[in-house]
Amino acid sequence: MKRLLILVALLLFFSACGNGDEAAETARDAAEAELTEFELQHGIGPIDEPLDLGDVQIERARAGAEYFDSRCASCHRMEQRFVGPPVGNITESRSHEFVINFILNPEEMTQRHPVGQALLQEYLTTMPYQNVTEDQAFEILDFLRHYADTGEDLREQ
Repeated sequence: MKRLLILVALLLFFSACGNGDEAAETARDAAEAELTEFELQHGIGPIDEPLDLGDVQIERARAGAEYFDSRCASCHRMEQRFVGPPVGNITESRSHEFVINFILNPEEMTQRHPVGQALLQEYLTTMPYQNVTEDQAFEILDFLRHYADTGEDLREQ
């Protein structure tokens, strides 16, 4: 009898876990339905049209390295998982618009965007807004673009 009760309890537990996954999937589907195609691909934030950035400007990348070091490095490493995901090659897997929108609007990205929600589930922490201007965010992006292109970490100089 005791074994039967344990078995029933385990079945109920695993059934409840499955329902949580379905609820999360339903919530994710609802969030995706509310977003435009641009937002799904490039994130939610002030950048709402494609960017034409041109080449990395090394002085802007150096300034971005300083901002990254003071505002981002406590949670992000270039090549390793830390409090947040590694960002050394983020510009190869995400659009420039997405990176800027995540830097400038992390709370809404985490709450409403499927990628932000997935990152929250994986890293169990919300990226805080770091009080950067749009220009500073673009400088951080130039730093990340430079790193992805060259492997050179401008903070080490």
